[in-house]
Amino acid sequence: MEKRGALPPRGPVLHIVVVGFHHKKGCQVEFSYPPLMPGEGHDSHGLPEEWKYLPFLALPDGAHNYQEDTVFFHLPPRCGDRTTVYGVSCYRQIEAKALKVRQADITRETVQKSVCVLSQLPLYGLLQAKLQLITHAYFEEKDFSQISILKELYDHMNSSLGGTSLEGSQVYLGLSPRDLVLHFRHKVLILFKLILLEKKVLFYISPVNRLVGALMTVLSLFPGMIEHGLTDCSQYRPRKSISEDAVLQEITPRLDDSVSAAATNLGVGKGGRKMAGNHSLGGQNTNVPFSQSEKICNGARFSNSTVQHLKVPSRTSPESSESEWETLDPSILEESNLKEGVCENAASEQAENLPSECRSPETLPITVQPQANSGHAVLVPGLVSGLEEDQYGMPLAIFTKGYLCLPYMALQQHHLLSDVTVRGFVAGATNILFRQQKHLSDAIVEIEDAHVQIHDPELRKILNPTTADLRFADYLVKHVTENRDDVFLDGTGWEGGDEWIRAQFSAYLHALLAAVLQPDNEKTLSDFGTPFVVAWKNTHNYRVWNSNKHPALAEVNSSHPFQGQYSVSDVKLRLSHSVQNSERGKKIGNVMVSTSRNVVQTGKAVGKKLILNQLGSKNMKLQQGKFSLDVKKSFFTERVVGSCSRLPREVVIAASLVEFKKQLDDT
Repeated sequence: MEKRGALPPRGPVLHIVVVGFHHKKGCQVEFSYPPLMPGEGHDSHGLPEEWKYLPFLALPDGAHNYQEDTVFFHLPPRCGDRTTVYGVSCYRQIEAKALKVRQADITRETVQKSVCVLSQLPLYGLLQAKLQLITHAYFEEKDFSQISILKELYDHMNSSLGGTSLEGSQVYLGLSPRDLVLHFRHKVLILFKLILLEKKVLFYISPVNRLVGALMTVLSLFPGMIEHGLTDCSQYRPRKSISEDAVLQEITPRLDDSVSAAATNLGVGKGGRKMAGNHSLGGQNTNVPFSQSEKICNGARFSNSTVQHLKVPSRTSPESSESEWETLDPSILEESNLKEGVCENAASEQAENLPSECRSPETLPITVQPQANSGHAVLVPGLVSGLEEDQYGMPLAIFTKGYLCLPYMALQQHHLLSDVTVRGFVAGATNILFRQQKHLSDAIVEIEDAHVQIHDPELRKILNPTTADLRFADYLVKHVTENRDDVFLDGTGWEGGDEWIRAQFSAYLHALLAAVLQPDNEKTLSDFGTPFVVAWKNTHNYRVWNSNKHPALAEVNSSHPFQGQYSVSDVKLRLSHSVQNSERGKKIGNVMVSTSRNVVQTGKAVGKKLILNQLGSKNMKLQQGKFSLDVKKSFFTERVVGSCSRLPREVVIAASLVEFKKQLDDT
């Protein structure tokens, strides 16, 4: 049992981990099952180098301010693994005096711990629902040495999630686009486009559960992103010591030799182009010189319940990440005449046995996406993106090649924001230090106020929504607000529901992709925003998508879903958007609201008081059961205006007369 961690994973759940806060050592791992370090016990504090930030992610900064919290986080793959590790952590704290068994190192009044699940499947909400129940039961024991419930959790999750598919609504459990639209309204589309442009986007709010919920909900608007688009989203290296850097420099010359050997074996000619012809790749892995440790780190490890895919190199220089996709040759599409199975197996075998630094995108064949069967989604591994793609090329390869997705970022990971190997990120933070350093991000999303702060004026112009975009956003907002009182079970099939909103964004993105493929499409693309489309075409995800053929897009309408002639309602939409999204407009709007409210309240109060005074005066005479209306208007209005000299004259007169007439009618 002690060496269980050295065995291949039985299912999608890799480890159950307990992280606690020690008054001297800080956050540390107190329990792991199977052990995180092969050969060590489940109570070992040891951590793999790749997961050195695990304790700080599982036990978030400022957690002591909340009784309980939930965290979603991503870890980089370990040696032998190839994809992102998805973490879900449930935090709780309990008073030390309530414990039945109090250990000697508990010196504070409260005990803070988190129970984590490390999984190979991005089932955030489903894992959270199960983990919250177990965490509650674990704390109710009031004896943290009782770990049997945690071992049972590991076995239960692997048995229940072993055959789980990523194509159902359970992937989106707990992620509500409906709430997102209600909160951000028209700004949801700006967030969508920000990520399409692969900008550095920082989400900010506390506690963590609101942070990760909003961030992951935005990502769920991208077709297939949660299911298949995050497998390469956490490819970063923790900070290394000086000694480790020296070892890395010694290995570098050998890696340079590996590049030339790999190019020879794969049949890459001068200039990086792949030569035509049939090449037998089997058995050539022994010709590539790299160390035994590198073999382990890059070898494939498969399990019965998960599928590993071809991994595209993720650590390259910033220059190559921006330019290498421009050299893709479309003629490669017609070069390969090999049988599909032979070619795919050979390419996978060769790629698995090369160090990740040695593989080059130019050596990978470009696939043609097949037509979808009617009513069925066809997913194939994209050899350029490294992701499972559908017939439209979804998900887009946004979170690849150093563009990170970190739903929660610990303060210890702050250096990643300025790391030269990180070309961008979508990250969440609760520490104010992240928000204060604005130069490290392109946009800061303050979730509490639904405010999207974009620092660069040029970027603001690029993201300025077109009239068609405003119609699209207004269409979403109206359907969500009109149906907000309805009871939804899962939102499927209901206008204004979660699935409906995702379908609208999917249709929007498909229309954009279809539009860029059309000749003479300047007018069509203007509805999406010409500056935005120009900027998007320079991104990595567009170049990867454009390197493939997607015949299914021929059946998609290649125009904006809300194109059309201008009308008066468009002017109102533009004015409303300008007022809501500019600082001056917000100030004017707030003044108008407060002034209107004060006028109504003051007018009613003053008018009522004056009327009651005038009822007893000699100028009001009762004739035949009715009041005589021989009241001098000049006298009445002068009294009202004199009492409300700070208010607009016409408003006060109108409000007073209306109130006066109402009092007369009641009498």
